[in-house]
Amino acid sequence: MINKWLSFSVISFFFLSMGCATNPLTGKSTLALVNNSSIFPQSFQQYSQFLNENKVVKGTADAKRVETVGNNIRIAAERWFQEVGRADYLKDYQWEYKLVEDKAVNAWCMPGGKIVFYTGILPITKDDAGMAVVMGHEVAHALLDHGRQRMSAGMLQQVGGAAIGIATSDKSAETQQLWMTAYGAGSQMFGMLPFSRSHESEADKIGLSLMAMAGYNPEASVPFWERMSANSGGQAPPEFMSTHPSHGTRINNLKSWIPEAKQRALKYGYKF
Repeated sequence: MINKWLSFSVISFFFLSMGCATNPLTGKSTLALVNNSSIFPQSFQQYSQFLNENKVVKGTADAKRVETVGNNIRIAAERWFQEVGRADYLKDYQWEYKLVEDKAVNAWCMPGGKIVFYTGILPITKDDAGMAVVMGHEVAHALLDHGRQRMSAGMLQQVGGAAIGIATSDKSAETQQLWMTAYGAGSQMFGMLPFSRSHESEADKIGLSLMAMAGYNPEASVPFWERMSANSGGQAPPEFMSTHPSHGTRINNLKSWIPEAKQRALKYGYKF
């Protein structure tokens, strides 16, 4: 048992000590247990497969708006990275923005800058500024490397599960199962879910600055999330059980961040 624990500890220490990266926008050290050089190609392949299997809207005014707003946010992001002296950070990103026919009120971004808007979210975005709220948020997820962080966190969760397995290897099968069930629920509730909510808030904040730097009024974020809240009909789970902050939390956070976003936009000639 001691030898097992020693081997496991040495491997885990090496594994974790190599797994950090600093994000240029936040200055924070983040989980990075896998390289983007391996994540991005997989992401691009999965994105292409998704587009092949779904109805991509092309040539319409809405499709063009998604493309235009996306490019405006991208340009703002590139300016920001130049400002912090890290334009090289974006060299492997391959930005793409597609509108897909689907009633779901949703949009998402894959690592490396592959973004999808569903047609179902367009009535909620309402106009270009509302679309920029969502686009800024999704682009921010890519810039903040949230995909790699989520994957790394999942790997850590597996390491913890392996540790539980070692610690209970001399117990009965029933005891081992109880420990593993408790660990799974606990690591999800107190680890993965708060981790995900922090990512959403971080993307909200950075996305707000991105949209302002691109010339869209960040105050549009508040009515957008009010419309999202009304659309949900109060059916969202309690915040502590969700991967996302509540609508109320997001609105309050955005209100507090708007002055900072406006100040950043001033550098690029936009005054709101």
